[in-house]
Amino acid sequence: MEGNPHFMQRAIELATANAQAHAGGPFGAIIVRDGEIIATGVNQVTSTNDPTAHAEVVAIREACRALGSFRLTGCVVYTSCEPCPMCLAALYWAHVDAIFYGNSASDAADAGFADAFLYAELSRPHDQRKIPMTRLLAEDAIESFEVWHALPNRINY
Repeated sequence: MEGNPHFMQRAIELATANAQAHAGGPFGAIIVRDGEIIATGVNQVTSTNDPTAHAEVVAIREACRALGSFRLTGCVVYTSCEPCPMCLAALYWAHVDAIFYGNSASDAADAGFADAFLYAELSRPHDQRKIPMTRLLAEDAIESFEVWHALPNRINY
């Protein structure tokens, strides 16, 4: 699949304008379906005090509202920077068809963004991570999955 430079340029313009306006970080994203922009997003982490308000996540939320679906199958994402682990996971959960990006994760690291740290953390065993992770009440917690699995009308995602 080939990307469309017009849409990438638009994502870059959003990122640059967002940085110039001091509205958030220098990140922009566009979601396209059938050659039409369905949604856009810019980084709003500092303007909304929401650490999950990355450009891709903002665009995913807008696209899902616009399409009335939690699946973005048939959609392509253009983002000004290689998605961080959170955004990449969100794009996979959304089932997009393709991702095109401008800046790389190493470009983001050079600009002071900690994506490399997060990628490294995810590869470490739980007991070696900076934020401790400990499993608790596993025998009780499994009940919610058992109930879910037994639902005949569940919506898988």
